[in-house]
Amino acid sequence: MSLAHMLLLTVAWPLAMAALVAGTLAWRHGRALIEQRSSGRYVVPPGIAGDWPYRWRVALWASAPLPALGVALALPEASLTLDWWLLGGEWRLDGTRRALLGFTALLWALAGGYAHGYLGGKARRARHGDPDAERDLQAFVLLWPLTLAGNLMLIVAEDIASFYTGFAIMTFAAYGLVVNAGSREAYRGGRAYLIMAILGEGMILAGLLWAAASAETLTLTGLREGLAVAPQANAMAALLWLGFGVKAGVIGLHVWLPLAHPVAPTPASAVLSGAMIKAGLLGWWQTLPLGLTALTGLGRVMMIAGLIAAFGAALYGVTQRHPKAVLAYSSVSQMGMMTTLVGLALIAPSLWPMLAPALVLFAVHHGLNKGALFLGVGITEHPPRLPGWLLWLLLALPALSLAGGLASGLMAKWVLKAGLYDAGWSWLVTLLTWAALGTSLLMARTLWCQAHAWREARRHGAAPAPLSMTLAWALCALLAAAVPWWLTLPEAPAGAVQATDLPPWGELPGLLWPVMLGAVVTAALVVACHLEPRLHTRISRAERLPPGDLWPLYVHLASSLSGPLRRGVARLSNAQETAQDLAAGCGRHAMAWLMALQRWEAWLRRWAVPLMVGLVGVLWLALAG
Repeated sequence: MSLAHMLLLTVAWPLAMAALVAGTLAWRHGRALIEQRSSGRYVVPPGIAGDWPYRWRVALWASAPLPALGVALALPEASLTLDWWLLGGEWRLDGTRRALLGFTALLWALAGGYAHGYLGGKARRARHGDPDAERDLQAFVLLWPLTLAGNLMLIVAEDIASFYTGFAIMTFAAYGLVVNAGSREAYRGGRAYLIMAILGEGMILAGLLWAAASAETLTLTGLREGLAVAPQANAMAALLWLGFGVKAGVIGLHVWLPLAHPVAPTPASAVLSGAMIKAGLLGWWQTLPLGLTALTGLGRVMMIAGLIAAFGAALYGVTQRHPKAVLAYSSVSQMGMMTTLVGLALIAPSLWPMLAPALVLFAVHHGLNKGALFLGVGITEHPPRLPGWLLWLLLALPALSLAGGLASGLMAKWVLKAGLYDAGWSWLVTLLTWAALGTSLLMARTLWCQAHAWREARRHGAAPAPLSMTLAWALCALLAAAVPWWLTLPEAPAGAVQATDLPPWGELPGLLWPVMLGAVVTAALVVACHLEPRLHTRISRAERLPPGDLWPLYVHLASSLSGPLRRGVARLSNAQETAQDLAAGCGRHAMAWLMALQRWEAWLRRWAVPLMVGLVGVLWLALAG
């Protein structure tokens, strides 16, 4: 196998793992049916966790992202043409794709190892004959590698067909992960996810087909270049922005995130918010004419929407009680910052060479740290046997990094700040810095919720997290903090700040003040609530705000519109019945007239000759007279 064909293996291996799970289940149920025919008695077949090779099969299943991780670490660049695939496939690995592929595969690998311990209790119940646990386990182990395959395919795809296929597989397979718990809340979150996903898929498909037909191309590069000169570029780009914006959490389209994340299994929440949400950013990257032409109107709309999300999601997120809901709003806020930067690139295309590597660093840093934070939620609910100081140090590390206080977060903030200052966008730096204060408050709120969960777990004697969960979470937190030093990122232009450049000491106060101010505000609120019970009561009332914010409004609007729509359909149905009755009556009258006509015709045929003779006689007499 050539090095280029390793790209094919990155997608083929997780697909093979999904096929292996599906084939195993089908074979076992087939054997059970054969046994039923021969003995007349149906025997429930052993499930995923029902026999001794379970550990080996879990290890094989967890290996699904490893080929992709190996490709990202070993191959600098590669290209593969697949003549047999759809309209002709073309997969590619370049600097940007390599970084995104590496971090995505790593997060999926760590979350998969975490899932081994996370699902241990469900596997034990399945081995003891619990059908609900067996069903949930089967759905999880089947849809996990299928969702991963779609996620990896859209990263390496250069042709439009492969890109959209991967995106659609990832989107719809992930629905099964969201509703895996089977609870009412899970189906509510899954419904919101699916409705928004279908809306986004429709806009993406419309934008891709329109832009590809206009440019007469089958590749993403050709689509971007064609979009740069297309007469309807703004309309096409708006469709693509909104379509991919559903996944990226654009304000107004973000409502599925705080509804789906709290109900999904913790490892699924980690990859949903860490890796799959970046598919929206990658979609903008691969389809919008970034760096090629200016779309000023759309760029301004994107910047405004991004800033509203950055501030609004932070304000609403601090009112949430569930740590996963807080983290979901943090994702909306952080993706709002990225949306703002993409909008800036559409306004000023000359800034794209500087913004592109900074955005990659921002996306990778956010994805891994957010994954570590989500995995940490399960750790606080089942505290492992670790010293308290070490546990909270590892919990606080990704929170401080995401807030920009240290490690990869500090580096990402410095790269962006230096580049924007040099380009003359100091006012935007100021706004993004204030938005970082919101991130600091969200991280403080997350740690506060986790502390409450940790106390409850210790009080109720919750079982400690298995070793695989603890190791995966700790590795994710440590690797997320060190992103610039281990992951090969695209190089910035000459003279620009590189990802590994440490900020000067004189810049540290300007970079760290949002984190420090957030800590001071948090401490002041804690002390004030302790001293003033009425303030605590007011804050408790604010905490009752439901996750999903605009979702109840959308449901109300849909219900309000569905009433007149149903009445209109009923009226149309009644009108249709009336028209049918009228048509039936007209048909009956017409048939009666035709029958009478037939009778007259028969009478005329019988008496035609005598009548003609009589008529001739009458005419002769008249003429003779």
